[in-house]
Amino acid sequence: MEPNDNFEIFLVATPGLEAPLHAEAVEHGFAGAKPVPGGVTCNGGWSEVWRANLCLRGANKVLVRLGGFPAVHLAQLDKRARKFPWANFLSPDVPVKVEATSRKSRIYHAGAARQRIERAITETLGAPVSTDAAVRVLLRIEKDLCTFSIDSSGEPLHKRGHKPAVAKAPMRETMAAMFLRECGFDGSEPILDPMCGSGTFVIEAAEIALGLPPGRTRSFAFEYLPSFDSDVWSTMRQQPPLAKPDMIFFGSDRNSGAIEASTKNADRAGVAELTMFQTRSVSDIKPPSGPSGLVIVNPPYGARIGDEKRLRSVYGSLGKVLQSRFKGWRVGIVTSSASLARSTRLPLLPPGPVVDHGGTKIRLYQTSVLT
Repeated sequence: MEPNDNFEIFLVATPGLEAPLHAEAVEHGFAGAKPVPGGVTCNGGWSEVWRANLCLRGANKVLVRLGGFPAVHLAQLDKRARKFPWANFLSPDVPVKVEATSRKSRIYHAGAARQRIERAITETLGAPVSTDAAVRVLLRIEKDLCTFSIDSSGEPLHKRGHKPAVAKAPMRETMAAMFLRECGFDGSEPILDPMCGSGTFVIEAAEIALGLPPGRTRSFAFEYLPSFDSDVWSTMRQQPPLAKPDMIFFGSDRNSGAIEASTKNADRAGVAELTMFQTRSVSDIKPPSGPSGLVIVNPPYGARIGDEKRLRSVYGSLGKVLQSRFKGWRVGIVTSSASLARSTRLPLLPPGPVVDHGGTKIRLYQTSVLT
């Protein structure tokens, strides 16, 4: 398998965050990056697939489109799947898991289609099929066209590999990174998160400032593929970090357990010296000395009826503190409720797109610099 093979690479976005992921892919020089519903497509060989997994903060998965063919019934699918060059992409001794979906196609039974592909792979290549295999082959049948992809990532990419300590309802790292990008954060200004939970915004910000690739400490499914070159990969992973910025990224929370978790997580991520976490309530926060920057916060949004009334006062006091003490700072608030956002009484700009956060529809509300 030549490493310069050119594939369509599909970067899976959190729904609603396609635009910042596209901007990130363009910034990192991924060829032909184009936003589409659900993600971003670009082109490249295997080394670009590895680089996307290593470097992109906003992608949830990196899928590699292997090719495909039209098929209108199972016998045809069976015959063509046996001629597909599986050996170019898969190793005979590595188990695979096959998943299939079908839309608007004459082959409508995804389970039966999946079985045909499993058989084609085991009988022509010899690779065993297993439900917990590290390598996933995805078949999509749409309008009678069958397309095969490989999930090159394995575990979802928000699992950075260095953060076991989690507070409740955490903001995923991939989302946090894209919300930071939407707020114009590029690593050159301080950040304060007054309800930091397990520290996700603060840690992502510190990693961005240090130029640390998000995938630096974890493993990926592509390491099990015949195209994998461990020498090229280890060179790619040895990116020197940027010069240490002379600023600190701050998180506070009234829950001391959250502060403990944040501190541990920052330590594991290798950003402890750039971060500072303190137990304090929102009414006690003050801007740190030094330049102004961005306050970013993901406050609670009551899922249950009756919660909103109680939360309005929380948002109200947050807004009051920011308005009176944080002149010169910008604010980003992630919440599911426009009326909660408005109860901060901050001068909000029009909100960002609706983002799907595990079934809850959330949006980013921002201010310009507070005066």
